[in-house]
Amino acid sequence: MINDTSKQASQDAIEWALTHGMALKTTDYSAVHTAFSLTPTPITTARYQKLTASVGLLGKLVHFASEDCEFLTQAIEPITKGDPFFHALLEMYQAIHQTNQQPIQQLTQQAAQSAKRLPLLIMRSDFMDDAALGPKLIEFNGIAAGMGPFGQRIHELHKFLQLQALEAFSEWSTPATGKLVANRALENLAQGVAKATFKINAEFAAVKPDASVLAPIDSTTNAPTFLMVVQAGEDNVYDQHLLEHALQAKGIRTIRRTFRELYGKLKTGDNHRLLLDGVGAIDTVYLRAGYQYCDYHANDIISRVCCDALMQTRIFIEKHRVAVNASVSQQLATSKRVQMLLSSMEPAALTRFGLTLDEAIAVKELLGEMIAVTKDSAAIVANSSNNDWVLKNQGEGGGHCIFGDDILPKLAELKPSEYQAWALMRRLHPTARATTALTVRKGELQQVDDLISEIGMFTVHIDGEAAIEDENSQKQAYAGYLIRSKSARSTEGGVHSGMGVLDSLVFSNK
Repeated sequence: MINDTSKQASQDAIEWALTHGMALKTTDYSAVHTAFSLTPTPITTARYQKLTASVGLLGKLVHFASEDCEFLTQAIEPITKGDPFFHALLEMYQAIHQTNQQPIQQLTQQAAQSAKRLPLLIMRSDFMDDAALGPKLIEFNGIAAGMGPFGQRIHELHKFLQLQALEAFSEWSTPATGKLVANRALENLAQGVAKATFKINAEFAAVKPDASVLAPIDSTTNAPTFLMVVQAGEDNVYDQHLLEHALQAKGIRTIRRTFRELYGKLKTGDNHRLLLDGVGAIDTVYLRAGYQYCDYHANDIISRVCCDALMQTRIFIEKHRVAVNASVSQQLATSKRVQMLLSSMEPAALTRFGLTLDEAIAVKELLGEMIAVTKDSAAIVANSSNNDWVLKNQGEGGGHCIFGDDILPKLAELKPSEYQAWALMRRLHPTARATTALTVRKGELQQVDDLISEIGMFTVHIDGEAAIEDENSQKQAYAGYLIRSKSARSTEGGVHSGMGVLDSLVFSNK
């Protein structure tokens, strides 16, 4: 029941959210709080420990897959006829690594020699905790692994409410819950980015920049510098700014640019140093754009092919000695196509990607069932329960999954040349919260009696090595989590573009 106590707690939470940057931009001068759950979702200690112990292996797997040029080329080529964007991505990949003229057996060696960038893999692996199967991977997110800062903030908000509004917090919490599950995603992601940034900066410490392409030298010119490539008119800026503020606190200068703003402004310094006019040397490039064609649109640039000019800008970046997340190879390796291929491999085959057999077995347990779309897919779906499958294309973000009665009509529309760009994934059915949850969206309170959660686990690798140090100074890849919850009746669970809400975790005593 939504009473005055609940209303006061939600108002306190809204003000806390706005105070701490947990918001989305609405105009140039205003913002609205992100949607959130008033109380956290429970998870068993065993489930949580299994995920944190194993998720780093997924990052390791994806890194080695992204650096395996032969595998990546063979994996992506079949979908290029049915997906023009991935055709363009593969061409970008070949231009970066100079592989388009090489025999297939020489690709990996050639790619290793031609690539100058330092791979910084910041990945979010999204899971659903199926009632029968346990946690299973939904998708990898490499180029859009955002909302880590919001993940930490909503944990902190729930910690605040537990102290400040205990009566309402207890009323809307699931019985038999224990301690809140700590989340240091913002701090750890900043730590990983800073480590890569300082590594590149140190490599060039003795190299003087080419002053002819720089702004006048001042005390900040040689500061370690982080460049975030963003979308024009982005409304999800506060999550990004929280990461920037954490980096600034570590002595790192942060710059924001769109691909269009970078066009014609990047230069080459000594030893393949990446330079930006008016700024100086760049140590790390972090892409929050580039995963759809519209990020490369520039109608004011005369180019032989739409988007080619700004794609050339991305190619130019990777040909320099700079830490990059996400590289084009990482974007390809985190695609649904590669996920499907990896999920269908036996553990022994997965050892190709830097894993021991025991590690490959642990990874295999996390990978959900995916199958390629073929001429027989319609029959498979027709002979299954209506909720057994999800049809997915290669797109990232919301709006790229097809459910239920809409699957068969879509399959009928597809041309055979488009089959490989689509996949069927076994649908997961997590258990809803045992009690009604209270969510807050744009100041409005809503009771949800079937709240389910998607669990995003962040990992950070630098050139394949785990990049996070825990409180005991032990290296690990796991960096924190992001929980997005929604009604089981909703198919779009994104906080930014769907009907999801930010959430956090609490240990279940059961």
